Amino acid sequence: MPKKGGKHAEMGREMQTECKRPKVEAACSPSVMNFESPDSLFGSLISPIKQEIFFREYWEQKPLLVQRNDPLQAAYYQSLFQLSDLKELCSQGLYYGRDINICRCVNGKKKVLNKEGKVNYMQLKKDFDQKKATVQFHQPQRFKEELWKIQEKLECYFGSLVGSNVYITPQGSQGLPPHYDDVEVFILQVEGEKHWRLYKPTVHLAREYNVESEDRIGNPTHEFILKPGDLLYFPRGTIHQADTPLGISYSTHVTISTYQNNSWGDFLLDAIPGLVFDTAKEDVVLRTSIPRQLLMQVDIADSTKKLSSLLRRLADHLENTRELRSSDMKKDFIMNRLPPCLGDSDPLTPGGKLPKIDSKIRLQFRDHTIITVEPDQENSVSMRVASLYAWGRSAGRDSHMMGTEDDTTNEEGISQQTHGLRFPLSYLDALKQIWSSSTVYVKELNLSSDEEKENLALSLWTECLIEVI
Repeated sequence: MPKKGGKHAEMGREMQTECKRPKVEAACSPSVMNFESPDSLFGSLISPIKQEIFFREYWEQKPLLVQRNDPLQAAYYQSLFQLSDLKELCSQGLYYGRDINICRCVNGKKKVLNKEGKVNYMQLKKDFDQKKATVQFHQPQRFKEELWKIQEKLECYFGSLVGSNVYITPQGSQGLPPHYDDVEVFILQVEGEKHWRLYKPTVHLAREYNVESEDRIGNPTHEFILKPGDLLYFPRGTIHQADTPLGISYSTHVTISTYQNNSWGDFLLDAIPGLVFDTAKEDVVLRTSIPRQLLMQVDIADSTKKLSSLLRRLADHLENTRELRSSDMKKDFIMNRLPPCLGDSDPLTPGGKLPKIDSKIRLQFRDHTIITVEPDQENSVSMRVASLYAWGRSAGRDSHMMGTEDDTTNEEGISQQTHGLRFPLSYLDALKQIWSSSTVYVKELNLSSDEEKENLALSLWTECLIEVI
């Protein structure tokens, strides 16, 4: 599920063996998903499995198969994406590599059959029919509103980016060799049937994609057929391969994947620099010089005892202050996630009453707003500032999960670093008040003057982040 355009995952009961872009919206079908809240959406996704059971017994631990045999569920899944959608999408302009991959597993290896430039539907269909190639469609939520709704709610639920791919495989064929991914995967079987084999991980909770040879993975731990309406979950690192059985004209499934680079290790890599910076301001031991020529030494084993001591001092500081700030992960999430699916309404235009000192206000789109504390750009040594990031400044649906790792500007050339409202650190408590309260009066904001209170409320209202009740 790399959001930046890398390799993508190929993606009851417990196992029986144990936009600017053009869109093609979903056909009308009775929804079996509950969009009332992120929590209800996830509950309906894994139904009838209860959430507490799922996270206690399956999440990051073992696969889960939910076979439903429910015509309504099957019809709804089919509305998410169909083989027949490809003709219309290709006519609107899709590109090999960026939007679509054509591939097939040959002798245990992935063979990519992409052409150059734009995808021609007749050529695509020829490769599908004659070469038995799998069509891998990247990030269909850009075109399918129902997937947009599902993934937007899941991003709120997990607090992590959620990507998706569609895999369409003709009968008697397999698109990808046995491999594992660095994401948590949910498979929704949409059309036809798919034969799945899962294997014991060689790397538990893997941090990267990797192909595994048949002679290394042993026998499957689970083997089954997915039919329309069925759901499969497996943790990152689970080795898997899937093929369309003979007699089934083709199979279509949607993979929904999340939690890439979202581990405690990733969080510590993000938060430790700030912890060191703050602690060094108070602890002179961290400000003492490293030994002479330390950076010139090949083996610094003699310094490990000192480093261990310094890490313990950092842990003591954290224990006493209970402040561990994450800025980059938060900003990456908020700037690359999906905006809310709001239909034809335009929430980016301020409306309603202007906030005054006696006004009651509330935060709009709380699940899409975060507060960070970070160094000031102009004077990072002496002060820190509070910033408010919201979905209105995110990349948007049309480019969701489609960037590259080194992207620093959008299509209009605007730096991604300009996103977010920045306030003096003295505004932090007031921002937390607004974020944590269902409603709050402007006059009750924790600021020293009425002018500051009104200015804060007006700034947020102008950016459509609050509304006056």
